[in-house]
Amino acid sequence: MAQAADIQGMRPSPARRWLRRTVSVVLGAPLLAGLLAVPATGSAGAAEPVKAPTGSRTVDVSLDTLSPAAPVEGDTLTVSGTLTNKGKETIDDAEVDLRVGPRLSGRGEVDDAAKRKGYTPGADPDPIDDKYTVKIPKLAKGISQNFTLAVPVDKLDLDASGVYQLGVSVSGRTAATPYEQVLGIERSYLPWQPDKSDKRTKLTFLWPLIASPHVTAETRSDEQQTPVFADDKLAEELAPGGRLQQMVALGSRLPVTWVIDPDLLASVAAMAGGYEVKSGDTTVPGKNRAVAGEWITALQKVVEDGKVIALPFADPDLASIAHRGKNVSGTLSHLQNASTVGATTVETILHVKPSTDFAWPVNGAVDPGIVDVATSAGAHHVIARSDSFPETGGLPYTPTAARPIGGGTTAVVADARLSAVFNRSMVRAGASTLAVQNFLAQTLALNEQAPDKERSIVVAPQRMPTAAQAQSMARALEALSGDRWTQPQDLVAAAEAKPDPLATTKVPRASAYPKKLRSQELPTQAFQDIRTTQGSIDSFETILTLPERVVTPFGNAVNRSMSTSWRGRSQEAQTYRDDVLKRLKDLTGEVQLIDKSDVTLSGRSATIPVTVQNKLVQGVDRLVLRLKSDNIRLKFNDGGTMAELPVRIGGGHSQSVKFDTATSANGRAQVTARLFTEDGTPYGEEMTFTVKVSEVTPTVLLVIAGGLLLLVLAGVRMYSHRKRAVASDTATGDGGEPEQPSDPTPDTGPESGAPSGTGEKVDR
Repeated sequence: MAQAADIQGMRPSPARRWLRRTVSVVLGAPLLAGLLAVPATGSAGAAEPVKAPTGSRTVDVSLDTLSPAAPVEGDTLTVSGTLTNKGKETIDDAEVDLRVGPRLSGRGEVDDAAKRKGYTPGADPDPIDDKYTVKIPKLAKGISQNFTLAVPVDKLDLDASGVYQLGVSVSGRTAATPYEQVLGIERSYLPWQPDKSDKRTKLTFLWPLIASPHVTAETRSDEQQTPVFADDKLAEELAPGGRLQQMVALGSRLPVTWVIDPDLLASVAAMAGGYEVKSGDTTVPGKNRAVAGEWITALQKVVEDGKVIALPFADPDLASIAHRGKNVSGTLSHLQNASTVGATTVETILHVKPSTDFAWPVNGAVDPGIVDVATSAGAHHVIARSDSFPETGGLPYTPTAARPIGGGTTAVVADARLSAVFNRSMVRAGASTLAVQNFLAQTLALNEQAPDKERSIVVAPQRMPTAAQAQSMARALEALSGDRWTQPQDLVAAAEAKPDPLATTKVPRASAYPKKLRSQELPTQAFQDIRTTQGSIDSFETILTLPERVVTPFGNAVNRSMSTSWRGRSQEAQTYRDDVLKRLKDLTGEVQLIDKSDVTLSGRSATIPVTVQNKLVQGVDRLVLRLKSDNIRLKFNDGGTMAELPVRIGGGHSQSVKFDTATSANGRAQVTARLFTEDGTPYGEEMTFTVKVSEVTPTVLLVIAGGLLLLVLAGVRMYSHRKRAVASDTATGDGGEPEQPSDPTPDTGPESGAPSGTGEKVDR
């Protein structure tokens, strides 16, 4: 009779199905063991072929949607997904079933349920009513098939409020196993709360707007100081569908606390005002001003009434500073400056006053050094995470996030499991659905740990969620809207909540800091590089008439050099720091001494000019040009071998600075010229040139005077001779040339040219 029912396509009775499955389990296991014991054929040493999945792993089941994510009475649960046959054979008479397991007790059972893979007879529940199934006559190997199951919630046999495990399985037959068996299963969670809860858990969800640095220290030499971006990748994140655009669009309808890196706001605002993008050795105009402007406008509207937390500018890596940077002079002052600049930036661009009282170490991992660094920058609240701040009191429930840790500082301990739910790739619909259901299950299980104890829980997700991760987080929060088991709360209120007296308040020791996170930190060399750059900025600033044109872009670049986003990208971080310092050196090199050739001085006093060139757009002042002679034969008018004069030059001009000198003897002197700031700090490279000193004696002057006198007398003689010749011509009356004698008398003087016997003398 059973065979006839199969032939006619009729479904066997539940009793017959139970008997068939029991026989398959009893007989199938030894048979399968025997098959697996058969040795593999082929030549020795050859790689074994990859075995196709078998048993309950033959079919990959993906749960793409589960709606509603948290059903209530009267709802119809709709589950859709995809089946993919990864086995070697075609599956016949496949059947997709929905299974609802028993209520899970506590967060531990929720965690354990997520670890189960494959189908286990007896441990997994039976399918629900036969009429809520999907039949697939054939599922060929390598082929995928979509399915949708729709079941009224009242058919699921849900009992009391709590988390239930939900599974979707596919059963069928193959040529090798011509009996029905489970060939694939996927599990999820079904949170169920039929009645409103009197006390709900207060839930704070951080919504981070953070990006890696894209702006260089370079600006165009124009009045607007057009910023130069290393690339145009930030525009991709701001464009429709991009990561940051999705974060703003999704967050606009969610009860979240915005955690913002002010550098991101400054970068986008700079784009909106016009920017350039590096292209090889030159720059090209940026093409996404409109995209940036639209993003800023949208964010301004979203945060009008919302709570905004401003991180220090460029989100500096607190752990790297604490472990490797705080002993490098100037590092902590950079952090303090970043906090001040961050607050001003947010208020200026978003027109809201942010809270700057929170520090957020990467992954919420803390130790005493990190807490000290955070508080040194003015923070009184440190966002930690429960996996680095473990409970030691054996509490049967998750305590409130706020913990006093001494010195007026509060650790806001985010829940690690909830914070890490969305860390995986959420591109596949199945992964996103599982993450959403896991989040809902964990929050409901947390609420039911102590339903009479009102608690405040914080979720601090990854710093830079992808667009898909942001969409998954939004779906989870939207499922909690209304009078469910949670109640929205902002971070400021969560930090001020009454602490649980039994919760851990001891900050973990430094040795407990995760090794993986420590290995990603910025090296000490990074902070030494930053100190060098800052020293150059300080020196350069003192000579500028408009110092803000340099201090602002380079100061921001220094802050970006400490960004948390450089973790795991050490080479890129080093390149960025090197580029900042190189650009600064190029800029300071625009004020320089013009190379000077050797100088020859004649006489006891003379002037030495040295030219200073300023190629900057702005003027320079408070510079001193110092000349130093290595020879006492060459002294300056003050009587010493060194002299200095002030230098002040307008933008795009040069100035010749003249030094009066005095000489005492012939010889050579090496003169060194160098610029200094008013406080005596050397500026630029020194320049050396040679001065030749030729002292002129009275004898030499007499010889020179005699020579000049002879020249004058010779001139007078020539003039007189010419005058007599003209007079002679006039006497002959023909105006012609005088007749020349056939044998002229030669000159008797080699220098004067006078005829012999005139009686005139020649001075020698």
